[in-house]
Amino acid sequence: MRQRPTAEKLAHYGPAALLGLALAAWLFPAEFLFPRAGLDWRPVGDAAQHAIAQRHFLAAPWSWPLLAVPTLGGANLAFMDGIPALALALKPFEGPAGFHAVGLFYALAWAGQGVAAVFAARGFGLRGWLPALSVAVLALSMPAFILRYGHAALTGHALILLALGLYPRLLRDARWWAAAVALQLLALLTHPYLALMVLAMLAAVPVTLVLRGGAWVRAGLGLVAAAGAMGGAMLGLGYLGAQGDGGYGQFALNLLAPVWPRHSLFLGWLAPDDVSATGHSGWEGYNWLGLGLWAAILAALRLNRAALGAALRRHPGLALAALGCVAVAVSFRVGFGPWVLLDLGPAPGVLEQFRTSGRFFWPVAYLLLLAAAVALARAGRRGVIALAACAALQFADAAPMRAGLAAWAGERAAWTIPADRLRPVLAEARAHTLFPSWACIPEADWRDRVRLLEVLLLASETPRPVNTMYVARWRDPPRCDDAAAMAAPIASGEVRIALSVAAPALAAAQPGRCSELGELLVCR
Repeated sequence: MRQRPTAEKLAHYGPAALLGLALAAWLFPAEFLFPRAGLDWRPVGDAAQHAIAQRHFLAAPWSWPLLAVPTLGGANLAFMDGIPALALALKPFEGPAGFHAVGLFYALAWAGQGVAAVFAARGFGLRGWLPALSVAVLALSMPAFILRYGHAALTGHALILLALGLYPRLLRDARWWAAAVALQLLALLTHPYLALMVLAMLAAVPVTLVLRGGAWVRAGLGLVAAAGAMGGAMLGLGYLGAQGDGGYGQFALNLLAPVWPRHSLFLGWLAPDDVSATGHSGWEGYNWLGLGLWAAILAALRLNRAALGAALRRHPGLALAALGCVAVAVSFRVGFGPWVLLDLGPAPGVLEQFRTSGRFFWPVAYLLLLAAAVALARAGRRGVIALAACAALQFADAAPMRAGLAAWAGERAAWTIPADRLRPVLAEARAHTLFPSWACIPEADWRDRVRLLEVLLLASETPRPVNTMYVARWRDPPRCDDAAAMAAPIASGEVRIALSVAAPALAAAQPGRCSELGELLVCR
């Protein structure tokens, strides 16, 4: 009798884990998962920022605050999306030169996505190996999950699914709150957006108990513990007091986004471009649910509408949490296609920290997945067959998205700087000073920002103290003081490198100490 639950769990979780691992092995090349120094290609965009941050953090000695990176001016690893949870776990171990774990996180995210989805579905009563596998396939084929490439931390959707799986378990047994507190901290150390989504799902537990008229005090204390642990970690790890660029509402959820079949294999021709009412929100607010999930929702309404209605009445706190997520996602500028239907004006200052608010629809999307799957699984054989067919349709519909992810992971962008000649110069130096610094590059000048990020990336293969970095949030806004920095005497072991736009000023400030290296100017 004791072996039956173990065998059932293995039948549920095993195929989900194997599927996730197989997809990860297929999508991500070995050099992407385990990078090293000396390669003739480079990551691009935000992925370069994440790699730089992790390399510096892993190479630096332990410091306080724990996430401060001394060689990057004390910048917080979390504000460079360096995935602190993974970086902290790997920091005690010495990897090969130039290693970072950003690529590895993608594999972990894919391996965990299906397993977490099965955990969530089982919490709501789903049983049977075929429904469990179908749920895993649906979750691994969610468009908003697949298309987060370029921003590794935000592929951690498994954390949302784990929170949804804890919700019904917490209703039944308060002992799960220890796991909920741990999950809350893990989510924070992955990405703050995910932490807030997890907290919203956990907050639904005491709300549901209150509205049911049940005992809610222990759940309330558990929520306080989770929120308190997150707040304490934010205080101790330097999260508080930082600010970003603002712009809440620019990257919001368009009301058409869940039904806008961008990148769909079967319906993509209907949506050749992203949908946006602000000119910014199409990519960040992308939330097409997938053709298979829409089919599952419609099938559930047809075959087991009563179960959906009962679930809604039984879980009012979860319904309110979902409505809250939608409200934050659509923002104060409600867009419908190319039109702004409602503009409520400036948002409260606290919301300005969440300008990519369209992401907050993710928990709602997974709730719809779980509701449809559980309703179909309880509708008898027809429902189970319909669920499996919808999962297969979802997987097929996401083929272009997986192809795009594989192409991105396999991209081998060449260096545009003389990497082989510059590497020994950077390795021999004790400090790197780069011009123009990030704060001195106009926001519209993306070419020089890309070039500076490329030099920072190459320099991070042998981390040394550097004068500038691309940081998403900061305590004190960066200032442009390149003129004074250029004029200061070059310290022993320091190397100064200027892009072409700053080369004349640096050459004039340090006459006779500079030489050209391709389009760069190097002064020692």
